[in-house]
Amino acid sequence: MKKAIEHLARSDPRFAALIARCRRFDVVANELVRPFDALAESIAYQQLSGKAAATIWGRVRALYGKRKWLDPAEMLKTPDEKLRGAGLSRSKVAALKDLAAKTLDGTVPTRRELVKMSDEEIIERLTKVRGIGRWTVEMLLLFDLGRLDVWPVADYGVQKGFAKTFGRRKLPTPKQFQKIGEKWRPYRSVAAWYFWRALDAPDAKTAKSRFD
Repeated sequence: MKKAIEHLARSDPRFAALIARCRRFDVVANELVRPFDALAESIAYQQLSGKAAATIWGRVRALYGKRKWLDPAEMLKTPDEKLRGAGLSRSKVAALKDLAAKTLDGTVPTRRELVKMSDEEIIERLTKVRGIGRWTVEMLLLFDLGRLDVWPVADYGVQKGFAKTFGRRKLPTPKQFQKIGEKWRPYRSVAAWYFWRALDAPDAKTAKSRFD
């Protein structure tokens, strides 16, 4: 990680200043993550505030007792009305059922299979699931699998943090952002993480460097 931080800091003094006033990058791979559970939770959280989504997801989990992991076969057999009663929309119920079916038929890889696959291979497989787009898979790659070179070009927060850091009035288009991100390979996940932090970090003029 020291090598990654040094690489980003050398790319531009403004990036170095951002790193200096933020906490250290602290994402680590979750060795226990199960793709089915992680993606099911992501579906439940889509287009909702964190608090509301957490409440609904808690109700969904409660349908299956206190078990640590969800069973895709059991979810597939759960009546739609029961899942709707937990607060899920019809489209999210359909997405969860499709996720469960594609987990059972092998479309959704196991954790052991995922670690052997490239980022693009994982994206190609998982976006076959209803309700799962590229951004959702990128978040899985970055935060659950700990992949270091994920570059979510369509993420508003990353775009906004980049614009704030480099004094841009307009946000880059995904195509422009893809090209801009090339300079931060092979640590674009770390760059994205710092741009998210930039939105909450103190202004450069008033921040006290943690190296002072």
